[in-house]
Amino acid sequence: MAKEIERKFLVRGDDWRRLAEGTLYRQGYLNSVKERTVRIRTVGDRAFLTVKGLTVGSTRVEYEYEIPVADCDAMLDGLAEQPIIEKKRHRIPVGPHVWEVDEFFGANRGLIVAEVELMSEDEVFEKPDWIGEEVGHDPRYFNNNLIAHPYSTWAK
Repeated sequence: MAKEIERKFLVRGDDWRRLAEGTLYRQGYLNSVKERTVRIRTVGDRAFLTVKGLTVGSTRVEYEYEIPVADCDAMLDGLAEQPIIEKKRHRIPVGPHVWEVDEFFGANRGLIVAEVELMSEDEVFEKPDWIGEEVGHDPRYFNNNLIAHPYSTWAK
């Protein structure tokens, strides 16, 4: 069992774009209740099944397993809640941490968020100047909620 501790922020401007190439992700949820989520996704030419527990503060339990890409594609197309999440992830090193910047497409086009994984909830970390408002405690920004309530439907 692993624990995931992460903080999530909105991204400002475009300066981050020159810092890393991105990898295409397609992901969907077989179960998206807040107490437990079951996610499937392709990451480039690999695929994964991930089970996550309830988030408490910035921490949650996470189990992840590699699965065959063909199985994942079939589940994304036939079993996953729709619409699936399509995004490009850019991994940007900043000091001892790696920021993951997700640029969303499809029904969530226009949304760009950055996450940083930490060793503890009180760990100090460097925020690049392209990091904006923290949104990790706002459930609208959880990937599993972006299926039921895509970013394109939010009143802006």
